[in-house]
Amino acid sequence: MSGRPAHPSDLSDDACELIQPVVTAWKAKHPSVSGHEGQYEMREVVNAILYRARTGCQ
Repeated sequence: MSGRPAHPSDLSDDACELIQPVVTAWKAKHPSVSGHEGQYEMREVVNAILYRARTGCQ
């Protein structure tokens, strides 16, 4: 995990294991046109989406 503090909306290790095949399959079907692999782990991207969904846009 990254060096940031954990949020209540973060994925647990068990939940991450469950969604990993889905995220991996999605990434395989949607490669970057430029070949860029991305700077962030997909777990952190999902954590950010869950945080935003939980807190809304202040």
